[in-house]
Amino acid sequence: MATHNDLGKQGETLAKAFLEASGYEILDENWVFGKAEIDLIAYKNKVIIFTEVKARSGTGFGLPEDFVDTRKQNLLAQAADEYIYLMNHNGEVRFDIISVLFNRNNTHTIKHIEDAFWPSAT
Repeated sequence: MATHNDLGKQGETLAKAFLEASGYEILDENWVFGKAEIDLIAYKNKVIIFTEVKARSGTGFGLPEDFVDTRKQNLLAQAADEYIYLMNHNGEVRFDIISVLFNRNNTHTIKHIEDAFWPSAT
């Protein structure tokens, strides 16, 4: 497995632990629909939270959250629509980003951006 894939998996593991420690229930991990994959689907206070996790080892090309572009947001929205339909969820939903930035000594910082975006209609 490539190093960037290892970093991504490690970021997702840290993000999941962070959410659980913050009182979120994890409903699904790496949920796939069509060309989209939702990293974490969480639930808290009757809200389903679709979470994109981005992990990077540096900021030379931008912050991790900068890599969730409009195309990615719309793919996530399509997958979220299907998930909402399958779960028959009639409540609120939210799209979050969890940014994991690793330092050279393999320590990390986590930034949870709640309500990070609202995808345009597809």
